[in-house]
Amino acid sequence: MANRIVIDPITRIEGHLRVEAKIEDGKVVDAYCSSTMVRGMEKIVEGRDPRDVWAFVQRTCGVCTTVHAIASIRSVEDALGIVIPPNAELARNIVTISHAMQDHVVHFYHLHALDWVDITQVLNADPKATSALAQSISKWPKSSPGYFSDVKKRIKKFVDSGQLGIFAKGYWGHPAMKLPAEVNLLAVAHYLEALEWQKEIVKVHTILGGKNPHPHFLVGGMASALNLKDAGGLNIEKLAYISKLLKEAHTFVNEVYIPDLLAIASFYKDWGAIGGNKFNNYLSYGDLPTGNYGNTDSYKWPQGVILNGDLTKVHPVDLENTSEIQEFVNKSWYDYTAGDDAGLHPYDGETNIHYSGPKPPYEHLDVDKKYSFVKTPRWQGKPMEVGPLSRMLIGYVKGIPEYKEIVDYALKTLDVPVAALLSTLGRTAARGLETKLLADWGLEFFDQLLANIKGGDTRMANTEKWDPTTWPAEAKGVGYMEAPRGGLAHWIKIKDRKTENYQMVVPTTWNAGPRDPKGQMSAYESALIGTPIADPNNPVEILRTVHSFDPCLACAVHLYDEHGKNISQIQIGGACSI
Repeated sequence: MANRIVIDPITRIEGHLRVEAKIEDGKVVDAYCSSTMVRGMEKIVEGRDPRDVWAFVQRTCGVCTTVHAIASIRSVEDALGIVIPPNAELARNIVTISHAMQDHVVHFYHLHALDWVDITQVLNADPKATSALAQSISKWPKSSPGYFSDVKKRIKKFVDSGQLGIFAKGYWGHPAMKLPAEVNLLAVAHYLEALEWQKEIVKVHTILGGKNPHPHFLVGGMASALNLKDAGGLNIEKLAYISKLLKEAHTFVNEVYIPDLLAIASFYKDWGAIGGNKFNNYLSYGDLPTGNYGNTDSYKWPQGVILNGDLTKVHPVDLENTSEIQEFVNKSWYDYTAGDDAGLHPYDGETNIHYSGPKPPYEHLDVDKKYSFVKTPRWQGKPMEVGPLSRMLIGYVKGIPEYKEIVDYALKTLDVPVAALLSTLGRTAARGLETKLLADWGLEFFDQLLANIKGGDTRMANTEKWDPTTWPAEAKGVGYMEAPRGGLAHWIKIKDRKTENYQMVVPTTWNAGPRDPKGQMSAYESALIGTPIADPNNPVEILRTVHSFDPCLACAVHLYDEHGKNISQIQIGGACSI
């Protein structure tokens, strides 16, 4: 007997996401994912000075605080032929890395962990046994029986009060929860510690970018000037503080995050066969240049495409080729002047919003028509998954030593085959393994920055082409990078010194898009097919797979009363989908 269930809103994500799943014989047999808010940031920046666009599009999201700005600035630099100084590239890399480390840690502990960890079982844990476990897998100093006893007492106060606070509304006692009580206590203790740590690492953004969220950037480099003796500049004291923060991050990732990830994963190895997208295509734009941006061979995050799960070959990517990437709107609440079954490359993209969906309250989406505010991107007509799993797979298949080492270590530790990576478990593990690499790279890039400074190079910007009278009458460019959730690219067309057209294709657009004209599912919908559901009224299994992508969607909000009447409308300009 079939049962169509609705989860709306999906919580512990950024933005608004609705999932409808058809359950048959205890498994998901069909799924539809809908972003229920509009995005329109591209329209806001039309006609503006291209050098200012980054400041607008960075506001598409308060979580993805840097990546839209960097992609935007790179698109303008690409259009105008600007090459930034090495120090600016290194600073951007350090900002990107600190952002990604914070984002991945927050996702694991505060967004995704509660799909696997049962808070109420902490009360049954033996703090001495938890301490022994913690000390067997890590050198982290906060591992004494007394420490875990204090954490247990803290949780008991929550439970006894009847108000679980930040731990309310979980799937406690669900049959899909498998962790022993002691592992639950370990995870909850580190959940609380991660809350403290995550607010520290983003201070790197404040130092290099002046503020967080939404640090300041600059077409041509970085807005922060190196001046080792000036209190107002990027001086010795501030550089030393960055070093301290990156070293602390390295310790936390290696002594807390990675041991916890592997410990928890060891009890859920069956999820190594659940939640993989059925098309097995993976895309990475590449990022973190060790030379000039654009020299893809120098990237720490490699560029390429894996097709059909073939882990022997990586295909090249060309973001300028108008036949490679196209966006479709046949199932999205937008219109194309060429017809809704047309596919447009972002250089020719359109953002014509046309909402024709149901008004709340409603039971189900009409999936035979348009059903999402997310467009549907395709690479050479094929759906792609983007994100940490794609990056780790491409690095692994390319045989890059540091990728091979960390992936093989995890596979050996968990005693699972390579095929287990193509799953919900693999997606979650890849995010953590990537964070371990990022922690190493952050220190590496910082050392390079110090070496440049000691060698007398203090350049942080190239303003040679800041005078718009030197620009060509028309220009176009693409700026791409790897955001925490996957490949992000901004395409710009400049005419008469103004932004003529602007399009963003962001990670959650790749992963969360509705079906294309061929009926092909994107990653979210595809990955849910075959997911076992123990209790349709408490579908934590759906959340596990959806959360493994780390969704991010945001935000123009329409408010209705319980009868569907529009009582208020707030337009905020855009959506993230990062």
